[in-house]
Amino acid sequence: MKVTLITGASSGIGEAFARRLAAEKHDLVLVARNEKKLHEMCDELMLKHQIMAHYVVLDLTDDEAVGKLFDETTRHGFEVDWLINNAGFGSMGDFVDLDIEKELNMIELNISSLVALTHAYLPGMRSREHGTIINISSGASFQPIPFMATYAATKAFVSSFSEAVAEENRPFGITITALCPGATTTNFFAASDIKDPLKVKGQQTAEEVVDTGLKAVQNGRTKKVSGFANYIGALLGTFSPTWLSSRVIAKALRPKFQGKE
Repeated sequence: MKVTLITGASSGIGEAFARRLAAEKHDLVLVARNEKKLHEMCDELMLKHQIMAHYVVLDLTDDEAVGKLFDETTRHGFEVDWLINNAGFGSMGDFVDLDIEKELNMIELNISSLVALTHAYLPGMRSREHGTIINISSGASFQPIPFMATYAATKAFVSSFSEAVAEENRPFGITITALCPGATTTNFFAASDIKDPLKVKGQQTAEEVVDTGLKAVQNGRTKKVSGFANYIGALLGTFSPTWLSSRVIAKALRPKFQGKE
């Protein structure tokens, strides 16, 4: 059975992908840590859309998580035709004041598990000469961001990795897209335990981000920024010298996190 596997599926952009693709008759494998929410979602989506929805409760920062997930999908005879690597979190603050274990866990989730899952399911896609991978990057990936240093760096990796692997797999009929949302009306800040998040105007909904992502896949795009304002910001981040953009961002955020002008 061909399935779409979505990580971080219990809320936000991951949940929006699950609901949209269930409506389009994708059979689903949903992965997150919140068993109650996953169970309820699967029951709801199966009843509403007459699809198969299977859930796996996992913390993808665990060393054996990806292997367990691959074994689970193999045991059930699931062919992962779509993989949506959405699980991730961020942090905000002066780097020296941040919890280093949390920063390292962020790298593990945002980078290592994404790479491992992509590596696990690509061979099957190649053998079938068909597949789609959407890796959730960020508008933060286009420049270094002081006071979100680790998060922005992980998303820069996601974009670079996705674009490179997309070209490696183009001859095999596989589409790989780095989807780069900006600020989105999800529980991202709460899930990331950011106590005093930045106030950003003009946030997109998770559903708008999903719509952008699916259109990007349809058009064979390897990287897509969601939202016009975010696109302009990405252009500025791309073409401005990194020392300049970093200094401007640091000047704006330093009073908030260091109490200095």
